[in-house]
This record gives sequence, C-alpha cells and structure tokens, in this order.
Amino acid sequence: MAIEHIEYRPSGVCTQWMEFDVENGKLLRYQSVGGCNGNSKGVKNLIEGMEIDTIIDKLDGVICDGKCSSCPDQIATALKQYRDSKVNIARG
Repeated sequence: MAIEHIEYRPSGVCTQWMEFDVENGKLLRYQSVGGCNGNSKGVKNLIEGMEIDTIIDKLDGVICDGKCSSCPDQIATALKQYRDSKVNIARG
C-alpha cells in the first residue's frame, strides 16, 4: 500500500496546520506549524511509528485549559476523519 499524505487545519487551538504520512494504518510522519514548540516536538516523538487507532485512543478528548480541544485532540480528530473516510470508501 502507498504512503498517504494528509493535511489538516486544526480548529480552536494554537497549531495552525498539521501534516501526516500514513501507511498501512501506521503514522510514519507528523509535522505541525504553530503551537508550542516543545509540545509539538514531544508529541511528534511519541506518536510517529504508532498505529493510528492507538493514537486516537490515547489523544481523543484531551482538552487544553479553557478550550474545547487541544493539539493532541486535534491530531486524534484528523486521524479519525482519515480512518473513517477509508472505512466509508471500503463499504462502497
């Protein structure tokens, strides 16, 4: 299976742009623009190489102080949208 590139504009958080490369259900690469530099680097180091379902399970619903979401939650949202689009395509 080919590597799929995903671009995502998060909502309600400091990060302005996210990019992902996924192959066979595994996150190969994550890159973000904006947001907290240290947090972005830490999250990147933790999630690259993981199965996207595991990432979703760990990050979905994480909230940043006073906001409706967080950068990790937006990663989960982007990956859920990607995963769900694949399921819908497979179902026809």
